Amino acid sequence: MNSYQKCKEKLKEKVIEKIDMSRLCEDDEVREIIDGIILEESTKYYISLSEKRRLSREIFHSIRRLDLLQELIDNNEVTEIMVNGTENIFVEINGRIQKWEETFRSKEKLEDVIQQIVAKCNRVVNEASPIVDARLMNGARVNVVLAPVALNGPILTIRRFPEKPIEMEDLIHIGSISREGADFLRKLVISKYNIIISGGTGSGKTTFLNALSEFIPKDERIITIEDSAELQIRGISNLVKLETRNANMEECKEISIRDLIRTALRMRPDRVIVGEVRGGEAIDMLQCFNTGHDGSISTGHANSAIDMLSRIETMALMGMDLPLTAIRRQIASGVDIVIHLGRIRDKSRKVMEIVEVTNYENGEITLNTIYRFCEEGTEKGGKVLGALVKMSEIKNITKWKAAGIS
Repeated sequence: MNSYQKCKEKLKEKVIEKIDMSRLCEDDEVREIIDGIILEESTKYYISLSEKRRLSREIFHSIRRLDLLQELIDNNEVTEIMVNGTENIFVEINGRIQKWEETFRSKEKLEDVIQQIVAKCNRVVNEASPIVDARLMNGARVNVVLAPVALNGPILTIRRFPEKPIEMEDLIHIGSISREGADFLRKLVISKYNIIISGGTGSGKTTFLNALSEFIPKDERIITIEDSAELQIRGISNLVKLETRNANMEECKEISIRDLIRTALRMRPDRVIVGEVRGGEAIDMLQCFNTGHDGSISTGHANSAIDMLSRIETMALMGMDLPLTAIRRQIASGVDIVIHLGRIRDKSRKVMEIVEVTNYENGEITLNTIYRFCEEGTEKGGKVLGALVKMSEIKNITKWKAAGIS
């Protein structure tokens, strides 16, 4: 521990001693105590102005915030924080991952930060239940894995979302989708086509779902269902946000996405938005799509639009023992559109294809690719050139006509 860290720990101990634990102290009061003690210590030995500011910030963060991670959480350029034990912290900035120079002093300190995060979400994580999903107050998604599952743990992964949600206009501006493609999707959402957004990890599924939700008419009743609430749907007043709950030691039973989907169908929704399907809840999602709740949207992990439908088949079989033909018919009649997103080699996120589910014929689901991203080459600096090219017209225009769109 260097001299700066020793000074910081000494001052922090004095601050904790001075804080009145018998009552709730406001943040401003804690800051005043910190600044007062730093000022007092600076009369005994020299502390530069920059060090005073740094000490004040870091001591406050260690007492009232998430210690050294708070600096990264407050940095708008950081999109992902990956803590691999106490020694290795990696951050993603502008799509590129780099190692951060700061480290946690001890495993106990890192575990304190983790417990602080999960407690605010009414979640529990320990050796008996070592994996948990949670969220921060700013909506950032958190995943925690502890020992004995994580051998070099504790492992903490934070996916940070912009405070101002990215809009479709922003995605057009950065080249993730063409204006023509965005206008096509706007018509699909208004016409209440059921949409699945697929893609790999970090491809921007949640961001794209948020942007797509701009097109939902403002007078509709929307119900969102998520493991950890992270969707940022704005402008809709009749909005219900549901979140799963893990079982805990106080005998609170688990409430799963399947439970929430069934409950949502009794709440008179115009649309149901399922943040992500990962397992047996896929069968409930399909039933939702097939029971008059048109315009519903969900996301899932897959390598392509075709692969997404295969994954829905597999996940639906996990949820209910049905013949594969019955599940495929459910998919063909319920899912209208699959939008597949991807990260290409220059680290940019693109809409790779927009595919229509057309029919069920001869035991197979038939598809119609409407748009596909076509690469045109690479320019200096490694940026990939390409465009979202229209491949065909949409075939199922029943909902389109019903919505009065020409």
